Amino acid sequence: MTTPQVHELRLVVTAEDFDDAVVLYRDVLGLPEVAAVTSPGGRVVILDAGRATLELADPEHAAYIDEVEVGRRVAGHLRVAFGVRDVDGTTRRLTEADAELVAAPVATPWGTRNSRLEGAADLQLTLFGP
Repeated sequence: MTTPQVHELRLVVTAEDFDDAVVLYRDVLGLPEVAAVTSPGGRVVILDAGRATLELADPEHAAYIDEVEVGRRVAGHLRVAFGVRDVDGTTRRLTEADAELVAAPVATPWGTRNSRLEGAADLQLTLFGP
């Protein structure tokens, strides 16, 4: 096996309401802060989301995932999926922190429990776990 050339995947999101996004993803979801940097008039925070993978799906499979999780096609070309220990509890905490529930947790054909939310910074989120 060859040595991988890429050692980290970083999803960079521009958040109009930066403070709300930091609260939701860092404080409520619990992603640890790795770094914070300021620029003239601006801020960025880097959060550790554990191991990252890039999941590429064709339009038909993306529609199938939406059908299983939500019952209809709702996601755009980008959806962020977080593997969590407690899908129901994390879904509840995120909705209490103003994430919009798109679909309550369901059992999937691939053996996980998934929920769907609209999170801060206009990100559609899937939570998945045992």
